[in-house]
Amino acid sequence: MPQTTRFSFPAVPAVLLSIVSVQGGAAIAKGLFPVLGAAGTTSLRIGLSALVLLAVVRPRLGQLRAAQWRAVAPYGLALGGMNFLFYCALSRIPLGLAVTLEFVGPLGLALAGSRRWADAAWVLLAAVGIALIAPWSGAGLDWLGLGFALAAGACWAIYIVLGQRTAQVLPGTEAVAVGMLFAALPVLPFGLASGSWQLLTLPLLGLGALLALFSSVLPFTLEMKALRSLPTRTFSILMSLEPAAAALSGWLLLGERLSAGQWAAVGCVVLASVGTTLSSAEPAALVAGE
Repeated sequence: MPQTTRFSFPAVPAVLLSIVSVQGGAAIAKGLFPVLGAAGTTSLRIGLSALVLLAVVRPRLGQLRAAQWRAVAPYGLALGGMNFLFYCALSRIPLGLAVTLEFVGPLGLALAGSRRWADAAWVLLAAVGIALIAPWSGAGLDWLGLGFALAAGACWAIYIVLGQRTAQVLPGTEAVAVGMLFAALPVLPFGLASGSWQLLTLPLLGLGALLALFSSVLPFTLEMKALRSLPTRTFSILMSLEPAAAALSGWLLLGERLSAGQWAAVGCVVLASVGTTLSSAEPAALVAGE
């Protein structure tokens, strides 16, 4: 009797598709901001993502140990804060710049504690990128939007650290599904206070479902699958392309144009991230931040 083989999606295309999916989701989110605002859009995305992941993964909530709850709760809170702050930034500045600045968080985490002079070059390159983005003339970009993006990056770094700890006591898919429940806690009060729920219609719920699919469900699934067979270093290098992918998505999907200096800033952060990954002994895997 012939043996059936399961379809296996190649790891590298899975990561690239994950990046495209996340940026497509960000474009959908930006279209919802005029109606629901950043808080309402984040609440809709996280709420629907949690429902889908719980239905698909079916974590055994009643069987989780106290140590697992203690690990997954702060992990989920960091996830919710990261998404909310990123959407606050995205409502004020172009997609490519928001992702580039957010990427400084995990980049800083990768460089933290380094004692090698060579890594100072990557710090300097990332600093040049930030300097090229900042509107030093006092006009142009929104300073509060830049601050939100950097704060989202700090949450991303915390999320990576807590995610690695959570993965030691809870399988990856279960950690994400349960973490989504806690991710809603820091976001829902803002969403309810904004009154955006009163504006929900079936078309908006449909867009919210697409947002949850493209920004959370699909990329998390693809990345978990890729990490099973792809070396962490290769995975992190591929994820380093995300700021450039975001800038291209903003241009193609949203008509957002960056100046030559801002494109150079994106390039600096991408190169700094790739260089840090290549020079690191054991790079941490970067997972979807938005």
